[in-house]
Amino acid sequence: MNEAVFSQIALMVFLTGLIVWMGFIVWDLAKKSQAGMFGTIALFTILGAGVVGFIVKTVLVEIMQI
Repeated sequence: MNEAVFSQIALMVFLTGLIVWMGFIVWDLAKKSQAGMFGTIALFTILGAGVVGFIVKTVLVEIMQI
């Protein structure tokens, strides 16, 4: 395994872990602030938009390279 392959695999693993960790942080924030159902949905929607944007950008870059 060369350095480029290792870097690509490590990026995907650690980035996935970071996204899951951020989801836990948002859940904990909603729980501690007693946001309720609407507030929790709003937090996940608004703060999750950045994650969705990153994933969409990655997919588009891969599609454009094909």
